[in-house]
This record gives sequence, C-alpha cells and structure tokens, in this order.
Amino acid sequence: MTVTAWWFSEGNTLPHGDMRRVALGKTHKIKGEVVPCENGLHASVRAIDALSYAPGNIVWRVECGGTVVQENDKLACSERTYISGGIDVSDTLRKFARMCALDVVHLWDAPEIVVQYLKTGDESIRDAAWDAVGAAERDAARAAERDAARAAVGAAERCTGAWDAAWNASWDAAQAASRDASRAAERDAAWDAALAKQNRRLTRMLREAINGKEQEK
Repeated sequence: MTVTAWWFSEGNTLPHGDMRRVALGKTHKIKGEVVPCENGLHASVRAIDALSYAPGNIVWRVECGGTVVQENDKLACSERTYISGGIDVSDTLRKFARMCALDVVHLWDAPEIVVQYLKTGDESIRDAAWDAVGAAERDAARAAERDAARAAVGAAERCTGAWDAAWNASWDAAQAASRDASRAAERDAAWDAALAKQNRRLTRMLREAINGKEQEK
C-alpha cells in the first residue's frame, strides 16, 4: 500500500534528533511498530492538514509506503520517499494567508489599508495595516468580526514563520465563516466547507510553486 501525501520541513534533515538528510528521490525507513505521533514517518493527504503540523516553510510531495496507519488528519508510515518539492514556499504561504483573510473580510468593517495590504501584499504598508487591524479587532462587536480580524492579523504576521501565519489565518477565517450558523450541525458544515475550499486553493498554489521551480531547472 502506498499513499501520496504532503509534508513540510524546516530544513533538509529529519526532525526530532533523527538528522538524516532529506532529498528528492531518497527513501527513509523506520524500524518497529508504526504508531502515529510515537514511531513513524508522518505526512497528511490534504495540504491544509500538513500545514497544521508544519515546522517550517519547505514543502514536499511524498509517497508513504510499507506499513501505513491513518489517523484523522495525518498518517504515519514505515517508509517515506520524497518525490517532488523540497522548495521554500514562504511567499506562497503568505499569499495564501492573505487570500484566506480576504474570504471573510466582508464580515467586518475592515480599514481600507488592511484591505489594500491583503489584496497586494505591499510590504511598505504592512506595519500600518498591522496597527489598524489590531485596533479594529478590539472594537469588533461580534465573534465572527473578531475572527475575521484575527485572520487578517495572521496574514500580516511578522514574528513567526510563513507556515504559522498561513495556518493562523486559515483557522481564523474558517472560524469566522462558520461562526454565524445558528445550529451546531450548520456550523460544522460551514467549517468543513471553509477548510475544503482552503485546501483546494492551497493545493493548487503549492503545485504551481513546485511546477514553476521544476521548469526553471
């Protein structure tokens, strides 16, 4: 059994003290029983799920084989082969974060400079947008407005990695999109729909980034 999935890394070595080198075409194997979060090489079928576990901005397409154990939004396997990617997608993740925030910007009275930054990614106005969104978040009357503002904060985040900013914006945008549903079932459906939309977008953007880099070679 093999499963094609997504995996993010911080550098070109395995984490958690393993330190084996990661490279295209290379296969890593582990010994012992495969137990998710305890013993195994991990990945996620959906790009948005892999993003939630990302320690860094380098994306890989991987083929998981040997023993494969699926658990909710991730899987663990005894063999993992790196089939494409291995590129820094910081700019792609920042753009993705801004697009997630724009999905819900209509839910609050966003300052114009915030909207401008989310649309353009203009670094010269990021600080001003950051300050404006902070004040707007404090004044937001509804929970959905606050979540939408937090999504913009995530999109403008400066102190963490692009992967962290992207996930924060994605999470808060999905929360804002589902917040106004009157029943729990409706909220769950809205949440799932928002994440599914984000996953389609992120998958497309990551594939374009990988393909673009391969065409440059």
